[in-house]
Amino acid sequence: MRKLFVVLTACFFALSARSQTTVAPVNDIDKIAGFTNINYDFGRIPSHKPVEYNVTIKNTGKDTLVLKEVKAGCGCTTPKYRANEKILPGRSTFITLGFNGDAVGQFERTVDILFNDGSLVKQAKFHGVAVADSTTTNIQRR
Repeated sequence: MRKLFVVLTACFFALSARSQTTVAPVNDIDKIAGFTNINYDFGRIPSHKPVEYNVTIKNTGKDTLVLKEVKAGCGCTTPKYRANEKILPGRSTFITLGFNGDAVGQFERTVDILFNDGSLVKQAKFHGVAVADSTTTNIQRR
C-alpha cells in the first residue's frame, strides 16, 4: 500500500510539473504589428465641431492579420474601418477615428482594435482640449 501511495504521489507531481511548463500561444499584438498615431494629441480644437485622424497598422509578422472590429469607448467616437480586412505580411492599412467635439475642456478617449478571432487587441487613445473660442490651432490634423 505504501509503494502504491509513493508511485501515485510521484505521478501527481510529474504531471503537475509538466502542465506548468506548457507554453501558451503568443497574444502580444505589438510583436506582429506596428502602429502609428496610436496615442494621438489633437491639441486645441473648436468645441462642437467633428475632427478625425488615421491610425496606420502595419503587419510586421509572418502570418496574415485580420482587422476584425474597432470598438469605441463612447458614442462621441466614430471609427471608420473595413471589417474583416486581411492585412498581408509587410502590408499596411488604416482606420479613421473621429471625435464629435461635443465637449469643452480636456478630453481623452480610447478605442479597442480587435484582430483575428478577437484575442489580439490593441488600444488606441486620443486626447486634446476643446475650446469655445476661435483661438484653436491644429484643427483636423491627419
